[in-house]
Amino acid sequence: MLVKTKAIVISSLKYQEKSLIVKCLTQSDGLKSYFVPNAFSAKKSNQKIAYFQPLTILEIEANHKNKGTLEHFKEIKLAHAYQTISNDIVKSTIVIFLSEIIHHSIHEEEKNEDLFLFLESALLWLDAHDDMANFHLILMLEMTKFLGFYPDTTEIDGKFFEIKEGFFTSFLGTGCLNEHETHLFKRLIDLKFDSDQKTFAGVERQILLKILLLYYTTHLAGFKNPKSLEVLKEVFA
Repeated sequence: MLVKTKAIVISSLKYQEKSLIVKCLTQSDGLKSYFVPNAFSAKKSNQKIAYFQPLTILEIEANHKNKGTLEHFKEIKLAHAYQTISNDIVKSTIVIFLSEIIHHSIHEEEKNEDLFLFLESALLWLDAHDDMANFHLILMLEMTKFLGFYPDTTEIDGKFFEIKEGFFTSFLGTGCLNEHETHLFKRLIDLKFDSDQKTFAGVERQILLKILLLYYTTHLAGFKNPKSLEVLKEVFA
């Protein structure tokens, strides 16, 4: 079936000498993997290697056979040409990190248009703003809304957050964050992308990142910490 849709590049894997296998989150069909022959050849100007950088937003026309095999692009163009992400070391590091988070978080080939639209708008926000120290933390927390394990805030006045059950409680159990960690987590829940980026000190961001990675690991089978984690820590040290 010939499909026209927007797609966000999640990962690309070199195959043999000149080809790529590209995984995308599409607006129309959710997660899809594509085979791109001769991606490193200048002859295929409509399927440039630059199009397949992490979290690039594309407009694609593709043949979807929907048989569990690799699909093929027919036409590709940029849906949004980033102005700053590729040239800013902090932003590009954030994008690489988040692409790994998404790669390890989404496995089902099913449409999730709300998640797609959220990621698209978030990436465009990142491209347009320079104060983004908390961006990756906010995005990771907001993504849990679409992945099915956003924290239950019914009892948010509780002093402790129970990681496995995902709720706040007045009782300190073995699976709970301590009081300080829970306080930081509550502050993160209140944040939006446009909030004051200086609300957390560097060490507090490191604590929150550790909490979020633990939260993801607890709730997503097979989730792995990104390889780019240490680079991200260095950037925000």
